Amino acid sequence: MAKQFNVPPVVFPSDGNVGAQHRRPPTAPFQPPKSSNRSIPFMSFDVTSVAASTSFSTPHFASTTIGSGGSTGFEDEPPLLEELGINTKQIYQKTLSILNPFKIKSDLHEDGDLSGPFIFLMSFGLFQLLAGKIHFGIILGWVVVASLFLYVVFNMLEGRNGNLDLYRCVSLIGYCMLPIVILSAISLFLPGGLVIKVLTGVFVVWATRVCTRLLVELASCGDEHRGLIAYACFLIYMLFSLLVIF
Repeated sequence: MAKQFNVPPVVFPSDGNVGAQHRRPPTAPFQPPKSSNRSIPFMSFDVTSVAASTSFSTPHFASTTIGSGGSTGFEDEPPLLEELGINTKQIYQKTLSILNPFKIKSDLHEDGDLSGPFIFLMSFGLFQLLAGKIHFGIILGWVVVASLFLYVVFNMLEGRNGNLDLYRCVSLIGYCMLPIVILSAISLFLPGGLVIKVLTGVFVVWATRVCTRLLVELASCGDEHRGLIAYACFLIYMLFSLLVIF
């Protein structure tokens, strides 16, 4: 037997104001109801302030305070070259000491660096490129081999008393490449022949003298083998000068 449910009848209003009695008046946006005890603050949005903040004006950087001491900003930051370990003043002084073969300041070369040698080697490769020769890879490779050769020869001569490390050896060979760099620049304006060969001999002797004296004075124990060290340096710079001649 089916169970019956009493459902109240649905009455539809006959007038056109359907649901008018259930309609609420509209309220302003972002406004809380009046019956609420807590009020939510409404933040105003100013278009002019946003436009002023997004304009392309000069930025102002505030300084940051470190501890209880003074403040540091961009003005107190060290230069970029100094952060990279490139001392331009030291490179300039070492270059001037190489330019005068009769008055060499060996104390400037006690701290080796590779910034100056890299500049000289790239300049040498650039002058060779202007002469129609691409020797960048050859120059860098020969410098590495020459540094290893001179390091091994010097330490074999001195034995346990030798205090020449490989880093300083690369630095000295690179700085003493300055006469060969000058030779490659002069060779661009001179015809080949006897003149360039005579100049090559002068510049090779110049580089050999400077490198030998720096090695002997900085190593402090190679004075008795000065001739053999000079012969090794002569072979190294004569090898680089062949790139200029041929």
